[in-house]
Amino acid sequence: MKLMIVDDSNIIRSRISRIITDSKLPPIEIVGTAANGTDAFALCVAQRPDIVTMDLTMPEMDGVECTALLVEFDPNIKILIISALSDKATAIEALKNGANGFLYKPFTDEELVNAILELIKENE
Repeated sequence: MKLMIVDDSNIIRSRISRIITDSKLPPIEIVGTAANGTDAFALCVAQRPDIVTMDLTMPEMDGVECTALLVEFDPNIKILIISALSDKATAIEALKNGANGFLYKPFTDEELVNAILELIKENE
């Protein structure tokens, strides 16, 4: 399994990376991180991740638009939205664009691991 982490916060990117690396998840290779949707799409084309964690509110290209592009590029990609955004309409739009799950910030290590496990099960 290959994972890409997309969030404009370096702290969140590092935290997700640490949780994935330290967890009891099946082997997951973190193939890259991006701080905006534009970089995320380019990285996705180059690395072909199986799973993406995606923030919604980012500069250049937001997570809703990026989710739609990634799913159009690779219909089998699994996208977990991770956002502090309390606007349910935006979250629903991301899910309509092909996202597979949603996790609110702040999240616990266990919540992230469980959400990633769900996406892995869907991939089997």
